[in-house]
Order: sequence, then structure tokens, then C-alpha cells
Amino acid sequence: MALSVFDYRVDVRNIFVSSAMRSRFLKFEAGTISGRHSHDLGHEIFIVMSGRGEFEIDGEKAELGPGQACIARRDQHHTVRVLGDEPMTIYLSVTPHIQPTHTMWTGDGWADDSVKLPHRFVPNSAYDVEADTSTPTLELLKRCLAASDEVTAAVLECNARQNELVSGYISAMEVGSKISAIKARDAIWDLAFRVLKSVDDWGEIWNSFAARSADENS
Repeated sequence: MALSVFDYRVDVRNIFVSSAMRSRFLKFEAGTISGRHSHDLGHEIFIVMSGRGEFEIDGEKAELGPGQACIARRDQHHTVRVLGDEPMTIYLSVTPHIQPTHTMWTGDGWADDSVKLPHRFVPNSAYDVEADTSTPTLELLKRCLAASDEVTAAVLECNARQNELVSGYISAMEVGSKISAIKARDAIWDLAFRVLKSVDDWGEIWNSFAARSADENS
């Protein structure tokens, strides 16, 4: 894939979207206040490129200007308010990016009795991603099941060998055999990698299905 270069002054859109991460440049006009929400899985990083804004995360507020950043961790309610008479452009990334990505709440989202609203799935167009119109929805669902089976198989293999490898690592460290310890560590990682990779693959397929089944008016 060719190297792509993006400029926040012209590329005001999603610039990278996968199940592992979504990133974009976003421009807020003066006076904008974003809706309060949280993310069940994603950590969101905000970097101000131009303008100024007030970021509120779990009830704490901070004013940010160009070159400054803040983070809304998973489950933290957050909102943004543009300060001054100039627009504000930010870079943001959400990691991971698994639909439904945004969790909305009743009321203002801060009260103790605030209730999580039903899940909301959105089409690919909401993230500037070209929709797959050739693969039948049922086929996507079958691929989701197959990906889920691979996750299960990877976890079972990991569980079956993990205790042995961990014990081998501990024993190697106790006798001072660094080479054996490294070998055991690498084998543990190989198992973990299969699990993590299979989860990532499942996330990509799930997002494709979820976008296809987007809710009306989302």
C-alpha cells in the first residue's frame, strides 16, 4: 500500500478506519458543543490542531489549545465545547473501533441515575468508508461465526499450553538459564499472538456486518 500523507487543513475526515483504530481530523465551528457520550471499549485521544476548546471528561474540565492533547478512557463520559469566535480543528483516534462505537445516555449523561440507551449501529458512510455491496449480509454473518470459532480455537490452544510454558519459564529463571526462559517467553507470545490476531480479524468482519445492519435514522 502506498504511503499516504494527510493535512488537517484539507483532510477533514476519517483518514484511517479499522477494528483496531479509527482516526480522523474533525472541525468544529465556533459555538459547537458535542453530545455527551462514552465508548464501551475505546480509548479516545484528542489533539488540538488549531483553535481552542474545553474538554470535559468524567466531570473534569480543561482548556486546550494547539499542540495539546487529552484522553477519554473507555467508559468515561466526555464532551467538547469550542471556545472563542474561531473554529477548532482536532485530530482524534478511538482504539479499538468496534461497532457500536458510541454509547449514549439518558439525561445529561452525568447523573447517577443516567441510563444507557439502546445500542446504535451506523453505516460505513458515517466513517467515510466505502460500503461493501457485493457480499450478501448472510455471508457476512457466516464469516462472523467462522471468525468466532477461530477465536475459540486459539483460546483453547493457548489454555492447553500456557501453564506448561509458564512453568518452564519460571524453572528456567530459577536455574539461571536465560536462553531457555527466552524460548519459553517467545512460545507464550506465539500463543497470545494467535488469540489477539483472531480477535482483531473477528472485529473487522463484525464491523462489516454491523454496518450492513445499521439502525434507521442513525
